[in-house]
Amino acid sequence: MDMNPETTLTALRDFCAERVGVELATRLVGLARPGFALTAAGPGEAAGHSRFGGRAMLEPGMPWPTCEGFPLSLLAVLDTDALAPWLGGLLPPGTGLLNFFCLDFESEQRDSAADALMGKFIGNDPQVVRVIAARSAHAVETDPPSGSSVFAPVQWAASAGFAFPDTWDPAWDHLDLGPEADDKARAMPGMYIEDLFPEWGQRPGALDSEDIAFGRPVYPTGSGPWMPGGEDPNVYHHLLQLSGQDEWWIGGDGGWMHWSIPTDALRAGDFSRAIPTPDIW
Repeated sequence: MDMNPETTLTALRDFCAERVGVELATRLVGLARPGFALTAAGPGEAAGHSRFGGRAMLEPGMPWPTCEGFPLSLLAVLDTDALAPWLGGLLPPGTGLLNFFCLDFESEQRDSAADALMGKFIGNDPQVVRVIAARSAHAVETDPPSGSSVFAPVQWAASAGFAFPDTWDPAWDHLDLGPEADDKARAMPGMYIEDLFPEWGQRPGALDSEDIAFGRPVYPTGSGPWMPGGEDPNVYHHLLQLSGQDEWWIGGDGGWMHWSIPTDALRAGDFSRAIPTPDIW
C-alpha cells in the first residue's frame, strides 16, 4: 500500500492545474480527503485486521452494543494501525480497531425479533448503529449474543487515495469556482467540475471501489448524505461506505450504508458520536 500522500497530492494538483489553472486546482484539491478503496484481499494483501463481516474485535469486558436491548450486528472492522500513515493525523494515536455495528432488520439471516423494531427505527436514526474502537494489543474476536447476525468474513486490501465529494454533495457549495464560472456552474458545481474533466476517473489517487474507508461517500441514487435532524454534513467526516452485499441489505435505497462522525469527535477519538448517513431510505 502506497504511503506517500504528499506525492499523490502533488500529482493530483498538477493533473487539475493542466485543465483549470493553478488557483482553481489548489482550491479543488482542498476538497480531497484521504481514504481507501476496500477490495477482497489476495494472499498477503490484507490491511491488518480490516474485513467485512466475521466476529467483532473487542477488548475483554466491552459491552456488546444494543438498540433498545436488541443486539446490533457486526458488519465490518477497520484496522486503523494499518491505515493511519495515510490519514495525516486525522485519528488519535493508538486508535486501533474500529468495529462497525448496525441493527440488522433487513438481511436474510436477521432474527425475527428485530421485526418489531422495523416500524420504530429508520436507517438514519443514531440508535441503529455503533462504532466501537478497541486497542489492537488487547482486542480479541468476540462471539455475538443471540439475535446478532454474523456475516461471512471477507478480508480487505486497502488501496490509498483521495476522495472528492459526490456530484450532489453540499461540500461543493464551499468551492470558489473563480470569475469565469457562469450561473449554471455555480448552481451545480459538482457537475461543472465533472464537465471540465472528461478523464476525471483517471486522476492520480482516485478511489475505484464501491466499499470505501474514510475519504468521502458516494450516493448512487443521486442524493446526498441523509443527516439526522437535517444537520450540516460539512462538519462531519466519512468513516465507512459499504455497498450492497448478497447476504445483507441494510443501507438505504440501493442497499448502500454509510457511517459518519463529527470531525471534532473523530480527532478526539470519541466514536460514540458516530451516526448512520445512508443513501435515501
